[in-house]
Amino acid sequence: MAEVVFANVDKVFPNGVQAVFDLSLEAHDGEFLVLVGPSGCGKTTALRMVAGLEEITDGELSIGGRVVNDLTPKERDVAMVFQNYALYPHMSVAENIAFGLRLRKESKDLIAERVEWAGRLLDLTPYLNRRPKELSGGQRQRVAMGRAIVRHPQAFLMDEPLSNLDAKLRVQMRADISKLQREIGTTTIYVTHDQVEAMTMGDRVAVMSEGRLQQVDAPQRLYDNPANLFVAGFIGTPPMNLLEARTASDNGNVSVTLAEQRLALSEETLARYPGVRRAEGRSVVVGLRSDDLHTAAARPDLPTMTARLELLEALGSQSVAYFRVDARAIRTEHPVDEEADAESADAEGVTATRPNLAVSMPAADAVGLRIGSDVELGVDVAKAHVFDADSGAPLR
Repeated sequence: MAEVVFANVDKVFPNGVQAVFDLSLEAHDGEFLVLVGPSGCGKTTALRMVAGLEEITDGELSIGGRVVNDLTPKERDVAMVFQNYALYPHMSVAENIAFGLRLRKESKDLIAERVEWAGRLLDLTPYLNRRPKELSGGQRQRVAMGRAIVRHPQAFLMDEPLSNLDAKLRVQMRADISKLQREIGTTTIYVTHDQVEAMTMGDRVAVMSEGRLQQVDAPQRLYDNPANLFVAGFIGTPPMNLLEARTASDNGNVSVTLAEQRLALSEETLARYPGVRRAEGRSVVVGLRSDDLHTAAARPDLPTMTARLELLEALGSQSVAYFRVDARAIRTEHPVDEEADAESADAEGVTATRPNLAVSMPAADAVGLRIGSDVELGVDVAKAHVFDADSGAPLR
């Protein structure tokens, strides 16, 4: 086991495209660190630099206190689990698991012992004599993991290992991988574009966008205290509602005008975002989690705003309702181009034709809601987030 440290690492490809900018990040000894972000954000490139599959343009990368910039993949003592399993079809499960050990010319007794151990740990013992084609997708992924763990490397590197599995199997494998990592305690860097995977598996989660590290923290702290608009909009399911608003102050009482409706900010919000007091009359972005909005009937104690119901998704005990309000939604991941944005706005350029406010609620609260009707929503302003509209930074 060992810590993995990026120190001001850059990656520029021969065609001049820079994939990673000044990455400084540490995976602690024995930690499960998840790199998450949209496609093209640089997370897989960062992982491949650890593995030695991509050269580092600038900066320093160390594993276990040893700088590895110029070491070959074999010399780095790390094991990688790929998205496509990369199993040899003509070999048995046991032979696939043992492959790396045979390349290292380990003794037959040690190989047999390690394969038996991995088979028990991964529930593969009944399948050791089968070929990969005789296994399910989840079993094949466990074989790939078995091949990695029998080497007892300093670190595991996992590149979207669950993306080829169906939804139910992904949930099961998330639990299996987390349990395995806790049992063996090996430093693990796991790459995914699925923020649900990231939030449920990682000891810490590093969020990346356009080659830059946006924030790294424990999953709950990322959810509660996003460092900028991108993290706020990326972490959470449904994503945080981000709407443009304008601040105002009257005798020390601070409010935001949101969807042509004024909401007074609570002392709790102002304590977390004191910069709002200095932003009077400015355009800001108000962030509201879907579970901090309620029907007014369910929470009559909260200040309200009116929204039109566009879509209702029934999810068993929970429902997600999608509303439209007369405020511009801020999209942090894939900004809408100007022409398309103009087509989706009214004459004043603020009313989106698509839903821009998601609300999670108990199924019982959704009974009686009708598509196309105006609904009074209670807003838990004590839990609101406020960001600077220009920089995207929280107004702290």
